Amino acid sequence: MEKIISLSKRRGFIFPSSDIYGGFGSSYDFGPLGVELKRNIKEAWWKDMAQLHSSVVGLDAAILMSPKVWEASGHLSVGFADELVECKECHRRFRLSELKEKKCPECKGELTDPKQFNLMMKTFIGSVEDESAVSYLRAETCQGIYVNFKNVLDSMRMKLPFGIAQIGKSFRNEITTKNFIFRMREFEQMEMQYFCNPKDADKWFEYWKEERLKWYKGLGLNMKNLKIHEVPEEDRAHYAKRQIDILYNFPFGWQEIEGIHNRGDWDLSRHSKYSGADLSYTDPETKEKYIPYIVETSVGVERSLLAFLCDAYQEVEGGRTTTTESTKEIETVLKFHPGLSPVKIAVLPLLKNKPELIKKSEEIFEILSKEFICQYDEAGAIGRRYRRQDEIGTPFCVTIDFDSSEKNDVTVRDRDTMGQERIQISELVNYFKEKIKI
Repeated sequence: MEKIISLSKRRGFIFPSSDIYGGFGSSYDFGPLGVELKRNIKEAWWKDMAQLHSSVVGLDAAILMSPKVWEASGHLSVGFADELVECKECHRRFRLSELKEKKCPECKGELTDPKQFNLMMKTFIGSVEDESAVSYLRAETCQGIYVNFKNVLDSMRMKLPFGIAQIGKSFRNEITTKNFIFRMREFEQMEMQYFCNPKDADKWFEYWKEERLKWYKGLGLNMKNLKIHEVPEEDRAHYAKRQIDILYNFPFGWQEIEGIHNRGDWDLSRHSKYSGADLSYTDPETKEKYIPYIVETSVGVERSLLAFLCDAYQEVEGGRTTTTESTKEIETVLKFHPGLSPVKIAVLPLLKNKPELIKKSEEIFEILSKEFICQYDEAGAIGRRYRRQDEIGTPFCVTIDFDSSEKNDVTVRDRDTMGQERIQISELVNYFKEKIKI
């Protein structure tokens, strides 16, 4: 894990937030490569959930909502609180559920009695900071979907079953944060809420469970590092009639990256009660009236990104350390699915001091960069440049040599096989579109 964290900063994936000031409590900034990887994951999810499923539409709800939303959802009650304990000696604070013994894990000091700690982040709306101005940064994106259920149903002329997908920021005032970007106070969620007849909820639960597993497999995640955990009734969220966690085998152990829940009619019933709005549904054919059940798929963007990053990370034997020794260098390769890779293609002139090679390389870079995220690199030996691209996960390198101008072709190197083939320049765009598609 330390190697992955180091690589993430060194190569521009993830930086500590406010780094020049020593960082800021579990907050991270996504650098030039990290933001591309993050965007690719979100686009792959959106395509799979909203584009390829005709019964799913999108939404982008506000982060700030009426406090009544959070009262109805139960987030302002003790149900959305952790039990907090503090060490009487070093004054470190911990979630009681994370402690394996009744002593401080840092200094073995005595702990205080537990007290409730609500995870909602409070803010104020307007110019006066009093109770009438209190609002909250949303703790989850799904509540914005529920309060817009009727709006979407009516404006889009939807019929059940249908889903609403959303990607957005959420905030939780976690007592303790750990494991790099796995648990943070500011994070992004990709959620889909599927509204259905209560009689069909079990069927749709199984359907979406399989769809979500297919998504991870399709993006190259090693399925040996994934497993399903059926959460027993006593451990489920209070709203869940059934709950499955998709777990990934991180370097720090098996941890949840996605939850799939049958939320029953809890959410719409509560919002209907607290708002006075009728959130029931009447089937236009059978005239049956009911409060829809909701099947939810909820995945953390940063958690899935970390899973893809850990899964892609490999160390391989490279070239010799010297010309006389047989010892091999250990080289890092990020074997991302080509569709997720931050940089899709590197354009590399064989030599940087040959104007004809540079001119041709710049022409090819201009052509390819209109379709793909590309890098141009002319610094250093060609082998070193290949290895730099391997380290950031670039699936293909295009090398322009002295035959390129004469034959109008280039050498394309594959990151995973290290195989090379000559491709006509006129065919490059179509060649890569076929190779890189998700």
